[in-house]
Amino acid sequence: MEQQIRTSEVLKGVRYEIRGQLAHRALELEKRGYEIISLNIGNPGLFGFRTPETMRLAMIENLGQAEPYCHQKGIFPAREAVVMQQQNRGISGVTADEVFIGNGVSELIDLSLRALLNPGDEVLVPSPDYPLWSAAVALNGGVVRHYSCGKDRDFMPDVADIESLVNEETKAIVVINPNNPSGAVYDQVTLTEIVRLAEHHKLVVMADEIYDQMVYDDAKFIPTATLVNNAVCLTFSGLSKVYRACGYRVGWCVFSGELDQAEEYIHSMELLSALRLCSNVPGQWAVQTALGGFQSIRELVAPGGRLYQSRQAVIDRVGESRFLSTSPPMGAMYAFVRLDSRFDGHLDDQAFALELLENHHVLVAPGSSFNTPYTDHFRITTLPDTETINVVFDRIEKCLEHHA
Repeated sequence: MEQQIRTSEVLKGVRYEIRGQLAHRALELEKRGYEIISLNIGNPGLFGFRTPETMRLAMIENLGQAEPYCHQKGIFPAREAVVMQQQNRGISGVTADEVFIGNGVSELIDLSLRALLNPGDEVLVPSPDYPLWSAAVALNGGVVRHYSCGKDRDFMPDVADIESLVNEETKAIVVINPNNPSGAVYDQVTLTEIVRLAEHHKLVVMADEIYDQMVYDDAKFIPTATLVNNAVCLTFSGLSKVYRACGYRVGWCVFSGELDQAEEYIHSMELLSALRLCSNVPGQWAVQTALGGFQSIRELVAPGGRLYQSRQAVIDRVGESRFLSTSPPMGAMYAFVRLDSRFDGHLDDQAFALELLENHHVLVAPGSSFNTPYTDHFRITTLPDTETINVVFDRIEKCLEHHA
């Protein structure tokens, strides 16, 4: 056998199991004719959710203007719409110059970390996390330090634990709110404590708020940037989730707070943005209509709305199970479900997810994929209709009955 091409050593620190080996195995099973219920990814379009018609029309009507490259930061109407949203939320001092449009939030996470980090710089990332954050830190030469959002605290951040991790190499702290994968929505006291800690230690605050309007019952979303006064804050959001437009690949990053401290940082982001010329232009024409138009997400997350009812179906089925438990998700589109302690030592999350896929044709994401120190959770998306959710939990119960 000929010697294999050696790949980059930096990839040894990168994991993204949401689309990893289990997803590859699911594809193999589908090619053999099996129907797989895939709950590993929050992809609204696969579950019958449509992008609002007004957004589609806005994109189509402006296709003639979408053929050339645009400014590396994005088209002005899109950036100005983001500014207006920020102002309406009480975030002052932001202009279109502080807004970057990217090919989804994913690209902007990578660019913002690349512009910030030197080798060995540390970034505080929650555990459980959305694994792209940990991967992007590693790919850009940084070191991830995970702070605890414990299952015994309903996945709220432990600010004392965050404080204990800060040192001279710490450059930034990541806040994912509403949280993926846990569905936790952070209260004002917790967010304020995190922000004050960041201000005290001169850390950049990176607020991943892609699920900002996707909250349930009495949960209230509080924009992190409204609390930041004496530090630099980057807010990330986009069209993928709230506006059900994942394939448009449109996200934005907004600089706010102590902008005088961010001049060099913003310039570096401009340079990196220019190197990739610009982000997808047609999708950008949907931003102004999305942010300024009717917010259909509110009906979906209200009692009786489809997202609300599907979430409730998950909560009900977990509550009825002898083998499962969860903290009811108050935001986003996922449930982080715990296996009963009777399975400790002989059925971890990876083994459970593999058996559920092979024998019951349901694909879920093992909890340890989200950089947890424990292996007794799994994540599912709450996007399917209630009928599908009931089918899924019937199969989960059958799988666990065998081991119980």
